[in-house]
Amino acid sequence: MQNLLAVDLGASSGRVMRAAFNGDTLSLQEVRRFQNKPLYINNRMHWNIYSIFQEIKEGILDAVSSHGAIRSLAIDSWAVDFGLVDSNGHLLDLPRHYRDARNGKAMENVVSQVGKSRLFGRTGIQLQPFNTLYQLYAMKQENENLLEAADTLLLIPDLLNFLLTGEKYAEFSNATTTQFLNAESREWDHELLSQLQLPSRLLPTIVKPGTGAGLLKDDELLRTQLLGALEVIHTTSHDTASAVVSVPSQSENYAYISSGTWSLVGTVVPKPIINEKTAAFNFTNEGGLGNYRLLKNVMGLWLVQETQRTFQSLGEPYDIERLVHRARLASPFRFMFDPDDSRLLQPGDIPETIRQICRETGQRLPDNSGSLIRGIFESLALKYRYALDQLELITGERYDAIHIIGGGSQNQLLSQFTANATNRPVIVGPVEASAMGNVLVQLLALGEVGSTSQMSELVQRSVEQVTYVPHENGVWESAYEKFTSIIEAK
Repeated sequence: MQNLLAVDLGASSGRVMRAAFNGDTLSLQEVRRFQNKPLYINNRMHWNIYSIFQEIKEGILDAVSSHGAIRSLAIDSWAVDFGLVDSNGHLLDLPRHYRDARNGKAMENVVSQVGKSRLFGRTGIQLQPFNTLYQLYAMKQENENLLEAADTLLLIPDLLNFLLTGEKYAEFSNATTTQFLNAESREWDHELLSQLQLPSRLLPTIVKPGTGAGLLKDDELLRTQLLGALEVIHTTSHDTASAVVSVPSQSENYAYISSGTWSLVGTVVPKPIINEKTAAFNFTNEGGLGNYRLLKNVMGLWLVQETQRTFQSLGEPYDIERLVHRARLASPFRFMFDPDDSRLLQPGDIPETIRQICRETGQRLPDNSGSLIRGIFESLALKYRYALDQLELITGERYDAIHIIGGGSQNQLLSQFTANATNRPVIVGPVEASAMGNVLVQLLALGEVGSTSQMSELVQRSVEQVTYVPHENGVWESAYEKFTSIIEAK
């Protein structure tokens, strides 16, 4: 039995997962879970990277004390956010949160200088205000001294790898999300950065997933007698890239929804698809393990998480199980809305924002918590159908089934709604998809598996899957027509 560690960092929580591999199956066990909350300082949203790093170290120590020797470790996280390190290895400021309000104006300025078509044509990345390109531009406008003092820009997993090993690299899958990696050359786009007067000297060497990141060099960790030489590996460090690695399909001709705080609806392709359709539909091409993920960002369960937070502030601390039960009992299709309305991106009173959207579109308002949550689930499922239709227009393929992976796959009601809305079977699992994919890439790097097909077979032997069959097709088709008219009338 070999022990490996997957550090899987989401936008709301982090996990240190122990993976036990016996040569035939792979099992995951949560060693440590911790909250990952934004840190507000002077009305700016930051990530408390030092707290995250300490939690990771505690998780490593917990794993060693409970399970003995650990062969390797890898870190995956959300994309786009970064820290700046000076020439002495000191972090210059806490990384900013991708939901920080400064980014929207920065995107407008960059687009006006470069142009939408040129930005997409060079990078293959959809225009989203949180992309690293706009964050870096916003930082230059806000405090150019930080950029002048910096030596290296490191995305979150690369920054944490640096804190563990002292080595500075940029892993490919996360590097593609910055919107300053050229899709054709697969190298940093120095020309684009130069046009915006952004310093490309900050960018480290790009490495492929499955590359060694170095041996553990943290003094505090090395003092423990139980911890030997622990190899840190660059996995597919974008959490969605890791999640997609774990999809249990023998064919690459499949559609997936990586469901969590965000929902990523897409497929895998051998190389970026950059054309007028992809640009018009605002799809993105992000790097994976020897392929690209052609996908659409949909707001996801962030809407439910923020709704719960609002309820809690009103003295109504509903857990998700109770809300799902109430949603199941509520009347169908009372209202619907575009989950990607820009007003829903920032933290705030999501229920009131949804009510305002209903007023603007002449729909009935949600009258209780159950109808509100049901409307969110129905709108998400219909948006998945909308994105899937666009995906099939881009690729010319028909996807006969959809794999839902990640924490959101546990939501039985949303999974059934997705099957109904898309009129095709939905196969769910694995739940801990990012951690599973993280470990699979480690096993590839260690020579324990030799191909992506062997990875898929290993997942199928290790994870129980559940299939949801569509029904009520006529009702959902009518709802989809109404939903389409609402979101295209904006």
